[in-house]
Amino acid sequence: MKNDESECIIIREEEKGERLDKILSQRFLGVHSRTYFQYLIEQGRIFVNGEVVKKRYRPSVDDEIHIHYILTPEIGLQPEAIPLDIIFEDKDLIVVNKPAGMVVHPAPGHPTGTFVHALIYHCQNLPKNQVEELYPRPGIVHRLDKDTSGLLVAAKTTEAHTRLIEMFSNREIYKEYLAICLGNPGSQEIKNFIGRHPIFRQKMKVLEEGGRLAISVCETKNHSGPFSLVQVNLKTGRTHQIRVHLQHVGAPILGDPIYGNLPINKKYGVDRQLLHAHILQFKHPIKGHFLSFKADIPSDMRVWVEKLMK
Repeated sequence: MKNDESECIIIREEEKGERLDKILSQRFLGVHSRTYFQYLIEQGRIFVNGEVVKKRYRPSVDDEIHIHYILTPEIGLQPEAIPLDIIFEDKDLIVVNKPAGMVVHPAPGHPTGTFVHALIYHCQNLPKNQVEELYPRPGIVHRLDKDTSGLLVAAKTTEAHTRLIEMFSNREIYKEYLAICLGNPGSQEIKNFIGRHPIFRQKMKVLEEGGRLAISVCETKNHSGPFSLVQVNLKTGRTHQIRVHLQHVGAPILGDPIYGNLPINKKYGVDRQLLHAHILQFKHPIKGHFLSFKADIPSDMRVWVEKLMK
């Protein structure tokens, strides 16, 4: 989450008469707490039909609620000596193999121990002005979900940061993932629109109307019994895109606690989505030469890959 992220919701009939902070905490259950929304209201960051209100306010049906997210004061950006598995580094950028379980940047619920904190510590030799210019998300140009492992690139200078953001936006960066799935999606391009789930706000969903264009190209590399090893090339980078797309075509990722098959996850003892950012290719944002990286598959997922490749 960054300071310029915002969202708009409409109050529904069943929410009539409830306090605004309670409505928001229920809409975003598992994402943000009621205390966090009270903080946003107190800071004047939530508007009802364009007006600032108090946290005890009870909105009416069809009211428009505009939420402007900010980081809470306790979410600082102090350097932390967290080890990084560095694949490549020069004066402009750094590429790491992120382990499953590491959060990319601080947010409510994860104020410390993130990749950003590790990056600030690792890059202490950067000129102070460059670090300050990259706040509040130093060098971050894309992200991986907490429990997705694999390749993550970050900028070390403002020039590289600006250029990498442009490259991601213009689809100039090749991103290839591996996933262990239930079912067999075959080989296909999945193209539709993804947006926030209208009821379960912590989830994303393929929508008939609204949302943002999402394109994934998947190819089943091997299939055995109920499981498949699937390669996915991302053409766009929407929140939870691969997880949503594979669920949408009937091949949810094994271990996924949100979009997966919970009984199967439990049966096989898999407690994180087996999704790995395997290959990353792009031109150097400053020097222009071609870069190609491959990240080792983590052990919990490698067991399944080897089983399916036999």
